[in-house]
Amino acid sequence: MSGPRTDSTGDRAQKAYQREVLLFEEWREQFERDGEAPAIPAATVVVLRDGPDGPESLMLRKNSRLAFGGMWVFPGGRIDDGDHDGTSDLIAAARNAAAREACEEAAIVLDPANLVHFSYWIPPPIAPKRFATWFFAAQAPAEEVRIDDGEIVRHEWMTPDEAMRRRDAGEVELIAPTWVTLYTIRSFSTVADALEGLDRRRPRRYETRIGNGEHGPVSLWHGDAGYATGDTSALGPRHRLEMTPGGYLFDESGYTG
Repeated sequence: MSGPRTDSTGDRAQKAYQREVLLFEEWREQFERDGEAPAIPAATVVVLRDGPDGPESLMLRKNSRLAFGGMWVFPGGRIDDGDHDGTSDLIAAARNAAAREACEEAAIVLDPANLVHFSYWIPPPIAPKRFATWFFAAQAPAEEVRIDDGEIVRHEWMTPDEAMRRRDAGEVELIAPTWVTLYTIRSFSTVADALEGLDRRRPRRYETRIGNGEHGPVSLWHGDAGYATGDTSALGPRHRLEMTPGGYLFDESGYTG
């Protein structure tokens, strides 16, 4: 008697790809019905430690009943009133929010002043839940990670390559900002190099627009030839993330800073 059927890596990847395509179709339908949702200010922090194969990032799995449920994410969340701490500086409030969320979700203590700001993401207008998010990076402290078992149900330390491989295999779900951030970090050999390199460069702004590509939705950013019109076939420079059955294809050759 044979045992229970298990999906192969190829089956899991194909199902993950199909789910993502269907999700964007649902987004478009809801956008046509309800219009554009407001962008909620938020912050996240990429907590890094050195591992045997290079920098590892703390990844948290969201409770399936919440926004981005089931996704693997960095610690983070919306900016609360208390995060402003008497200041009107949104980046300062975002620093406070990122540090607070890291403590609430993973019981790790970070100094907001030491967080390295390296990018800012605005979701596409069709997204039903839109968080305009400041991205920071930080060295992992000595504290042991303890998740809240409420909003967060699992945690793992992953190298960027491992997380991206597992995403392509259909083992974990990553949203585009998380994937692109991991892609960026993979080029550094140590945490110190990553923090120095991210701090040295000008923070990048990703205001996402969605076009239709050969295989499915394509995220487009400033510098891509198709950014203004949403035409993914437009000839010229590229700054995009394309969804394919075999995984994401990222091209930032058109990024101009």
